[in-house]
Amino acid sequence: MPRPFNFSAGPAALPEAVLQQAAAEMLDWHDASGRSSGMGVMEMSHRGKEFISIAEAAERDLRELLAVPSNFHILFMQGGGLAENAIVPMNLAGPDAGGAVDVVITGAWSQKSAAEARRYADVRVAASNEADPGTGPCTTLPSPTGWALRRNARYVHICSNETIHGVEFHELPDLSALGSDAPLVVDASSHILSRPIDWARVGLVFAGAQKNIGPAGVTIVIVRDDLLDRALPYCPSAFNYKNVAAAQSMFNTPPTYGIYIAGLVFQWIKAQGGVAEMERRAVARASMFYEAVDGSGGFYVNRVAKDARSRMNIPFFMADERLYNDFLSGAKAAGLLQLKGHKSVGGLRASIYNAMPLDGVRALVGYMKDFQRRHG
Repeated sequence: MPRPFNFSAGPAALPEAVLQQAAAEMLDWHDASGRSSGMGVMEMSHRGKEFISIAEAAERDLRELLAVPSNFHILFMQGGGLAENAIVPMNLAGPDAGGAVDVVITGAWSQKSAAEARRYADVRVAASNEADPGTGPCTTLPSPTGWALRRNARYVHICSNETIHGVEFHELPDLSALGSDAPLVVDASSHILSRPIDWARVGLVFAGAQKNIGPAGVTIVIVRDDLLDRALPYCPSAFNYKNVAAAQSMFNTPPTYGIYIAGLVFQWIKAQGGVAEMERRAVARASMFYEAVDGSGGFYVNRVAKDARSRMNIPFFMADERLYNDFLSGAKAAGLLQLKGHKSVGGLRASIYNAMPLDGVRALVGYMKDFQRRHG
């Protein structure tokens, strides 16, 4: 019996090949040469040679996939994207309390980032799409040419893909062209590894793993060398990027099994053709889905401006709200799972991350068309 297609926004679907390998190694992990360790990864010491080899390979593969320059550190941390909203300002808003931080609001996650950073910094909203006319709040992207950036900002924060509202930056802003020398901090949690990153434009990228990398519990932080020594005095030692970088992510016990699974996902992406192939597939999946929505004659609607639409997270709605329960129950029976929209915006949502095959989107589109025929 084929597995259902899981459209969850996170924790999200993993490549089936990764799950099969993890299952095969659950009781006994084998190294690259095939030698038995006699242990599952969850049982290993994080300082033992077996796990060190796993962590080093994961970091090496991620650096290769994203073409991370040598002057950036890759950190495997804990706390998820939400915790990084506090950990980032505690690391970058210093060395004195109250440093200026500019935030661009484009949806729920950047709203959370601004609220959390206000605990540690002087936060100002440099631009916002919360009151967009026409399409509705958080459905467009504010043009960088209109951002009100302060010259004394310690950093500028954006969420490059809003998981809830389905808004995505298709090009990172060039702050230097806007007259700012502040580092750009990017929350890339829900689209990392689906497109390349222009490292010349960023100082720090972070991502919770549970959407496009692996299981919940791992947070990837990729931070430029010159930003490692700006922490506020009260930043916890285990969250201080300088400490974590110096200890090669082993300052405290890291989320070992999550790093192992992430490493398997990195290997899977490399075997598929790397980030370039992930982007090609993302474009194909998103194009197929948006064409179905836009071609439904208004039965289905996506409210995001076309130049700001996410390739990964697609909220969509029906004119007759009474149909949602029937749609979801029918979808579940058809093996199409986790399509309910976020509680804050309602409607429906399809999250189509790297692990989602094109056949999954094809099945969903077919179901949507059939549902429209029966209820339109």
